[in-house]
Amino acid sequence: MSYELNALLSTAELLDVVAAEVPVARVARLAQGLALIPMTERLHAVLSNPEGRDQPGFTRFPAGFARRLEAWSQAGPIAYVEAGRQTGGEVQQAAVWVHGRIALGPLRTDEGDPRPPEGGAICQALRRLGATPGEDGADEFAAVGLDRLHRSADWLPQ
Repeated sequence: MSYELNALLSTAELLDVVAAEVPVARVARLAQGLALIPMTERLHAVLSNPEGRDQPGFTRFPAGFARRLEAWSQAGPIAYVEAGRQTGGEVQQAAVWVHGRIALGPLRTDEGDPRPPEGGAICQALRRLGATPGEDGADEFAAVGLDRLHRSADWLPQ
């Protein structure tokens, strides 16, 4: 089964603040005190600024969205991640903003490429957010529970 994810990742506390500021945002809890906000079509439209520009390296990054991430990251690290199938196979992309600027990335991990010792793009971003591998040897991706659901829309709270 293929996997597709477009989301913001951070602490549950910070994403609750984001959701209060952007009412169409919906927070889904993960393990280790983290959470995600799925980047739905509606949220993408609300966050897009036609006068802004896209973030290089991402396919679904709302135009002008980096300014919001810069502002939110003043309160704590926040990541934007994408995972899914593109021409050539599965791709992961991630970036983390801290104190108003990009502190990691944008990173890209392509299926079939050797994994760097520090892990794939999303695992690296999760580590910057404070995630740790599972005691069972699971990487950060599985340890926080991102492997439970396979589409961004599935993360929307019911």
